[in-house]
Amino acid sequence: MADSVLYELDGGLAVITINRPEAMNALDVATKVALRDTVIEAAGDPAVRAVLLTGAGERAFCVGQDLNEHLALLKRAEETGEGALRTVAEHYNPLTRALAGMRKPTVAAVGGVAAGAGASLAFACDFRILSDRAGFNTAFTGIGLTADSGASWTLPRLVGHAKATELLMLPRTVKAAEAMELGLATKVVPADELAATARVFARELAEGPTVAYGAVKESLAYGASHSLDELLDKEDELQTLAGESEDHRIAVRAFIAKEKPKYIGR
Repeated sequence: MADSVLYELDGGLAVITINRPEAMNALDVATKVALRDTVIEAAGDPAVRAVLLTGAGERAFCVGQDLNEHLALLKRAEETGEGALRTVAEHYNPLTRALAGMRKPTVAAVGGVAAGAGASLAFACDFRILSDRAGFNTAFTGIGLTADSGASWTLPRLVGHAKATELLMLPRTVKAAEAMELGLATKVVPADELAATARVFARELAEGPTVAYGAVKESLAYGASHSLDELLDKEDELQTLAGESEDHRIAVRAFIAKEKPKYIGR
């Protein structure tokens, strides 16, 4: 794994850190490859029951595409006739699918700015814990591009179609307090408390009923593009899956005994 992406497995919690603080955690090709592969690995690892995604340093969560490298790629594309934006299909799309689609909870700990694809990755997580110094900026149209990494799917579901249109077409920095009001943040905390708060939050999810969490995620995604009748059938299917889990039996026994359940994630 590249040094630009750090990975820690702490019990059932996978902590993934974008580690280019000197570049505000901008995503060059090596970092995109490492981040994509690390998230996919965590998604498929049964030992991982929740994922915490964060960025190193205090200035940024991730400012998206490394534009210095991107400019060089644009110049090479002009010379060779090759496409310059293959990165969407090769890196961003599989990364977003793994992050949003994994059957376990995902949390973004956002300290500083999250811009462009960096904002999109935070939006793709189930929860966003923000430093009071954090801010989101979609940034894409500011450099003549459209949304990628799922922002045109996730953002309307977080803030509504009209506000998403505004934020994508007229990019500006949405500071932490406004992000909380809009529904972009789950919680806003003082900067010096972000790391500890986000880890405690994510660890509680890692100790929860993993099968049920995964079913909730699938149900919500399915319901966004299917009819009520189709969703009811899907809920029946997923409830059967959750009802057959060992965690469900653990929870019922604990409820009857008036004890706190100790889930095992299956």
